[in-house]
Amino acid sequence: MVVLAASIISKSGKALVSRQFVEMSQIRIEGLLAAFPKLVGTGKQHTYVETENVRYVYQPIEALYLLLVTNKQSNILEDLETLRLLSKLVPEYSPSLDEEGVCSAAFELIFSFDEVISLGHKESVTVAQVKQYCEMESHEEKLHKLVVQSKINETKDVMKRKASEIDKSKIEKNRGDKGGLMSISGPSNISSGFSEMSLSSGGSGGFGSGSGFGLNTEVETFSGKSKGRPPASASAPPKGLGMQLGKTQKTNQFLESLKAEGEVILEDVKPSVGQAKAPIIPTDPITLTIEEKLSVMLKRDGGLSNFDVQGTLSLQILNQEDGFIQVQIENTEHPGLSFKTHPNINKELFNHEHILGLKDPNRPFPSGQTSDPSGAGLMKWRIQGMNEDSVPLTINCWPSVSGNETYVNIEYEASEMFDLQNVVISVPLPALRDPPSIRQIDGEWRYDPRSSMLEWSILLIDNSNRNGSMEFVVPPADSSAFFPINIRFTASSTFSNVKVTNVLPLKGGAPPKFAQRIQLVTENYRVI
Repeated sequence: MVVLAASIISKSGKALVSRQFVEMSQIRIEGLLAAFPKLVGTGKQHTYVETENVRYVYQPIEALYLLLVTNKQSNILEDLETLRLLSKLVPEYSPSLDEEGVCSAAFELIFSFDEVISLGHKESVTVAQVKQYCEMESHEEKLHKLVVQSKINETKDVMKRKASEIDKSKIEKNRGDKGGLMSISGPSNISSGFSEMSLSSGGSGGFGSGSGFGLNTEVETFSGKSKGRPPASASAPPKGLGMQLGKTQKTNQFLESLKAEGEVILEDVKPSVGQAKAPIIPTDPITLTIEEKLSVMLKRDGGLSNFDVQGTLSLQILNQEDGFIQVQIENTEHPGLSFKTHPNINKELFNHEHILGLKDPNRPFPSGQTSDPSGAGLMKWRIQGMNEDSVPLTINCWPSVSGNETYVNIEYEASEMFDLQNVVISVPLPALRDPPSIRQIDGEWRYDPRSSMLEWSILLIDNSNRNGSMEFVVPPADSSAFFPINIRFTASSTFSNVKVTNVLPLKGGAPPKFAQRIQLVTENYRVI
């Protein structure tokens, strides 16, 4: 049996997808496919047509033909079996069996044909095996995509921070141009902000009775001017108007000596937006942030001391006209999962339909930037009663003294529930003169001599590396010197699987565009 080509063509003989398994020129295969519709008779029940040189084995699939071109010495029964297998694969990769659907899935179809036929001969595979082979994940590919995406996100964050700096510097400049006593009007602005906005986000991510963001801005500006740090546009104050605060010569000498010893000194400069932690400016009209924080205490000898999961759902809206909405969510039923909505949220609506909406539908959600970069908190939840089987990452540390050296073996084991990103395992070490000797490691390492901390970093933990280990050697030390071990990581899914399925407009019209960010982070994850 030798299959020359496997093709999908239209009724007129137009080749949509064709995979050749032997050396064959393009002109010849196009000629063979173009001649096929003329050879097919109407009303015949045969599934093959023969010419002087080749045999066509075919099967109609709606308005198209699935076609095998073989030599005349090929076994017709095996050819029919191959055709039957390909006819099952085509709908798997092209749900719409028309020219547009087949052309859009051309590469997937060619890859599946390659798994069924090798060098003209049929492979002993099933539909499920072919799908598994074609969908095989590559750890290197996922790692490369993760690195590229992190660079893209970092560039976007820098761009947003720069834009925020420019906007805030303009505001500061305008305030400075109005005179040094402008900040006296700050309290009135703050009070007006409190009275105008009764629904806002406080520092804890919930709704408050005032605008914390505006308050921080006014106080920061006022304190900055009271310390004798005028904006760049202000002129120098005249001499003799009072005592100026600044660093003395002794202070400068002391700081210079610390710098010479390698200490990092933060200079006391004019307050600027660049030095403050500028919130990331969202680009979508509506942004929903779902975040779960883990607090886990693992015992060094095995067992679990504490396991707590707390989650929040926050909303950030750019324009006030987009604030007349309701948020539809879904989640996985989990033992010990309990929700708590904000007091201004309609609890009956949430309990019956899983929709987050305000009690007063005539009031919008708060818009603009809030004191919390993630937005205004709508809902919180907590999962209690978790057992050790649900721990995403477990660490085993085995120090053993041999002669004048201590051999430390550390291994991790990750659950299949999550793909962990940016994993950092920080192991405390006794005071050392030289860095530890790393004998074996899965990942990368860094030693900080100041804190005497060894950091083991793994960029991505997925199905290809659920287990890993590290071995290093240090001078003799007690086993308790290597604890507690701190662990940090993130994941793109959560325990509760809370997701936003839809944003419903209250004033009619099309559903607004929204983005949601889902993240699992570690708040306090230790082996004690």
